[in-house]
Amino acid sequence: MHQTRALFAAAVFACALPLHAANGGASRADAEAMVKKAVAHIKSGGEAKAYADFTGKAPQFIDRDLYIVVYKLDGTVLAHGSNPKMVGKNLMELKDIDGKAFVKERMDMAKSKSSFWQDYKFTNPESKKIEPKQMYCEKLSDTVVCGGIYL
Repeated sequence: MHQTRALFAAAVFACALPLHAANGGASRADAEAMVKKAVAHIKSGGEAKAYADFTGKAPQFIDRDLYIVVYKLDGTVLAHGSNPKMVGKNLMELKDIDGKAFVKERMDMAKSKSSFWQDYKFTNPESKKIEPKQMYCEKLSDTVVCGGIYL
């Protein structure tokens, strides 16, 4: 009987896991922890070193499909853990496949919240497919530090 209950509990737990985590992708908790680690790194090591680490794909800031992106509040990319070519570009008008200006929305959210989650669609660097994404962001001075998960 105890073994049956344990198997039932394990099955319930497995069904409760987000699909992306079950498929090997990062979880919401992973994203929040990574962003907090990135914010701490910026505060302790300085912006220049931290942004170079994020963009240079330092192993502690890459976890499967999870990476760090840092924006100025005007939408300019300061660091990008998946695509270094984005650094220095203003993405304020960038829209997802559904026409959502997600960077503008993100910057607007950062003006009124110190941390938040945002939904949009973006290309997963592992699957190379456009997928639903949730981005966790924390405002730090005049920047926004973000890490996202694919669903």
